[in-house]
Amino acid sequence: MSSSSSSSFRSPAGAAATLFSSDQKIRLGRLDVLRSSHSAFLGRRNPRGVVSVHPSSSPSPIQAVSSPSKPEAATKRSKVEIIKEKSNFIRYPLNEELLTEAPNVNESAVQLIKFHGSYQQYNREERGGRSYSFMLRTKNPSGKVPNQLYLTMDDLADEFGIGTLRLTTRQTFQLHGVLKQNLKTVMSSIIRNMGSTLGACGDLNRNVLAPAAPYVKKDYLFAQETADNIAALLSPQSGFYYDMWVDGEQFMTAEPPEVVKARNDNSHGTNFVDSPEPIYGTQFLPRKFKVAVTVPTDNSVDLLTNDIGVVVVSDENGEPQGFNLYVGGGMGRTHRMESTFARLAEPLGYVPKEDILYAVKAIVVTQREHGRRDDRKYSRMKYLVSSWGIEKFKDVVEQYYGKKFEPSRDLPEWEFKSYLGWHEQGDGAWFCGLHVDSGRVGGIMKKTLREVIEKYKIDVRITPNQNIVLCDIKTEWKRPITTVLAQAGLLQPEFVDPLNQTAMACPAFPLCPLAITEAERGIPSILKRVRAMFEKVGLEYDESVVIRVTGCPNGCARPYMAELGLVGDGPNSYQVWLGGTPNQTQIARSFMDKVKVHDLEKVFEPLFYHWKVDRQTKESFGEFTTRMGFEKLKELIDTYKGGPQ
Repeated sequence: MSSSSSSSFRSPAGAAATLFSSDQKIRLGRLDVLRSSHSAFLGRRNPRGVVSVHPSSSPSPIQAVSSPSKPEAATKRSKVEIIKEKSNFIRYPLNEELLTEAPNVNESAVQLIKFHGSYQQYNREERGGRSYSFMLRTKNPSGKVPNQLYLTMDDLADEFGIGTLRLTTRQTFQLHGVLKQNLKTVMSSIIRNMGSTLGACGDLNRNVLAPAAPYVKKDYLFAQETADNIAALLSPQSGFYYDMWVDGEQFMTAEPPEVVKARNDNSHGTNFVDSPEPIYGTQFLPRKFKVAVTVPTDNSVDLLTNDIGVVVVSDENGEPQGFNLYVGGGMGRTHRMESTFARLAEPLGYVPKEDILYAVKAIVVTQREHGRRDDRKYSRMKYLVSSWGIEKFKDVVEQYYGKKFEPSRDLPEWEFKSYLGWHEQGDGAWFCGLHVDSGRVGGIMKKTLREVIEKYKIDVRITPNQNIVLCDIKTEWKRPITTVLAQAGLLQPEFVDPLNQTAMACPAFPLCPLAITEAERGIPSILKRVRAMFEKVGLEYDESVVIRVTGCPNGCARPYMAELGLVGDGPNSYQVWLGGTPNQTQIARSFMDKVKVHDLEKVFEPLFYHWKVDRQTKESFGEFTTRMGFEKLKELIDTYKGGPQ
């Protein structure tokens, strides 16, 4: 497998870890919190940027997070860090803002409600004032949605939302259009019906991905169990979520003892002692944190785009033995700032299966302690890994882990698996994967899905490609279910355009505050135009290109892994990215800026034509564009006279 560090931004180097034998106080800005012994830390910085340690007979305050590169800014923190510090573990002032008559909440509460799984939005196309609403995102490890929760979300979308549900690229629901006055009703309904939105947004671990296929196979079941355990390990413990939405009533299910043991273990100085948040403390993480778990060959989860990628390794009898770990992936970047970049995760090593929670915790704590908190553009863990290099990063993680990582085990090639269509689960039942354009469930599709899921009492799963899987279907149900779904436009994969099957788009306009141009609303037309270009240049119907569209450079639909990525860079304008691969193991590169949506044919058609006539055997479009090189591709565009009609 290839890995890449892309661009070469350098954040300030972290200090070598130092061991102390007595409890130390760590200063997080103005807040002193008691830390256990044996904690790696950053010392004070002298004017030349060299870290120095000042021993003292009494405990001295130590900066617990990476300092900015400029000495004079040594205590600088982003405003979000200060909001978190003053919030009483993500409560204040959100608790007060929710009680006001205003339709919105203030800036501090906007930041805090993210940790509860919600973003404040307004319709950017309405004139004459802002009509505020809230988007809620659920937390569904492995994309698992119990029957009761699906029916609840379907009801809430109609009663309190905009009448649609959206399946996300991280296997969750998004519910748009909830008014502030209805937030508590909606949140409590989700919680009381086997769901949660806790940590679906904010500076902490987000939803943990795993293959959505409900195969009754040892490795798949173990991957999904591991995803559940990692999600539980890294879930906030201080109760702010339940205090806010169900008046402190607890709805948490019993955790496996190995999760509780790993969370409470402090033998290597990972925990905040006597804190309601033993892993996160008052400041949580510097930015969002993403984890995916999978099995060999199955890259349905876009493994290398995550902060941590976890791969089950089994013996020759199919018994899971441990995990390969990958670190430092991430998609977000900023236009015209080359110091920000998308990045693939790279191999860290192998751990035996009984150690996985301790290893994941050690990686999280390394980011907590050393990730940048001064400038949120550089706060993701990918910048720490890129700055330090993988060997230094591994050394620091190993101090929190308490062991050396073993060499990564060899794995077969990755494949993208969509799980569309009918498949045997392995227990006598079937599952059915259904393609949903851009994950938007509405209209007759929504009504019909509801009827089928309710009638047959089906549990569902959401895929990382914005599709839905119906689980545990008896053989005698297959024909009636297939018929009723097809009548609602939910077709078997042989009747869905191959371009649509792998395409993704983020919501963008009208509700996303970051959108620069269209994505979800624009991609249907773009895909139809690409299909017309395919036909014009003589490409077969079953030939396809992975196309992903986002309305801004944050990369929610992971466009930087696409063979052809479109990233909004102006009104009706896109930056074109080329060079990803169909199995999502190679990162794309920026090919052309400011391509107007009406000019896409001028760029795409020559590329498709020359892919058809100049490609090597079984060479994908992404591989072709990489082999040809961008200078040659631009020359082909400039000299193109039109392909066969």
